[in-house]
Amino acid sequence: MTIVNDQMEKHHTFSIDAGELKTKCLQLLDDIAKNRTPLVITTHGKPVAQLVPMPPEKSLFGAMAGSAHYESDIVSPIEVAWDAAM
Repeated sequence: MTIVNDQMEKHHTFSIDAGELKTKCLQLLDDIAKNRTPLVITTHGKPVAQLVPMPPEKSLFGAMAGSAHYESDIVSPIEVAWDAAM
């Protein structure tokens, strides 16, 4: 297994051959979840896939906080005359 420094992500990316992945799959899945580092899967030295950790779960409670905006009273009649003819 080799370590590749990924400048755009600013973290280390691990690379592993597909054959080695088959033998260490469960251990690698645990490592990815724990360390939050992606894994590049290679075949014959060429990258073919990337295994990335799931994003952390966010609570739905409060997810819409601050998204509504109160303008004014929408029930009272308006003071502007308008033509509703069709």
